Amino acid sequence: MSEDTFHLTPHDIRAQEFQKTLRGFDPAEVESFKERVAEELDRLLRERTRAEERMKGLVEQLRTHREREQALNEALIAAQRLRADIQAQAGREAEVVLAEARQEAARLLNDASSEEQGVRHRVTAAALQLQTYVATFRTILDRHQAELDALESFLEREFAREESDGVPAS
Repeated sequence: MSEDTFHLTPHDIRAQEFQKTLRGFDPAEVESFKERVAEELDRLLRERTRAEERMKGLVEQLRTHREREQALNEALIAAQRLRADIQAQAGREAEVVLAEARQEAARLLNDASSEEQGVRHRVTAAALQLQTYVATFRTILDRHQAELDALESFLEREFAREESDGVPAS
């Protein structure tokens, strides 16, 4: 018999019959031994069944843990990709914001430069107007000074002539 086809059960042991011979074994001892062997085989089969059931539970736990591990690995990979995507998106958004800020800064500088040019132009125009005003005022002042000088000269001549003529000044 090969191992694959020989299956011994406790029932097989209990039911096994032996031929009786003259110088054979004590039937009570044989029956007692068969019973102990059958009980041991029963115990071993129950233990094997429990071990197989426990092994099935452990295999199921292992499968569950592997599934969880795979799910965690997939979640980790997804999270890493998401982080990379978010970082890339944030980088792109930062570049856009920076470019907009640079454009706004350039616009503000242009506006400020234009306004500065306008202010300089107005200051220059005001300075020219002031110079013109001062020159005009000086001319008027010079004219008035000349008239005052002429009046003083006239008065001095008139006083001098009256004193020389003896006519009192009125």
